[in-house]
Amino acid sequence: MSILEKIKKDIVEAQKSGDRFRTGCLRFFLSALKNRQIEQRRELTDQDVLEVARRLVRQRRESIEGFKKGGRDDLVEKEEKELAILKEYLPEELPEEEIRRLAKECIEEVSATSRKDMGKVMKALMPKVKGRADGRLVQRMVTELLGD
Repeated sequence: MSILEKIKKDIVEAQKSGDRFRTGCLRFFLSALKNRQIEQRRELTDQDVLEVARRLVRQRRESIEGFKKGGRDDLVEKEEKELAILKEYLPEELPEEEIRRLAKECIEEVSATSRKDMGKVMKALMPKVKGRADGRLVQRMVTELLGD
């Protein structure tokens, strides 16, 4: 079963159970997928669906950050619920220790010695963690490992 089919099935289940919040969130996700399909002018692959999900997850995280700064706890809670629902369709994220290990490997691989080499390290590292780690977290870890 493709991810898109699973989303459609989950919408039906959410409707049957009367979970309006989940139904609305999944419908919004489906709408974003339809828009992407129109842009691409072809059927979406599972990889396309994952890209849209990652984009929506990133938007939710940024919104949560902004709402926390603004003291809008009600909106933070709503965004966190949506984030949890969207994360169900993404592969499990790598733990920080694994990201750190991969970063160290890439630093050795490209013979990086300072922050000036950050671009080389990130270029080597990002394909290894794509879709399984937040880019900002990866960048922060590489910066820590490279030092000043």
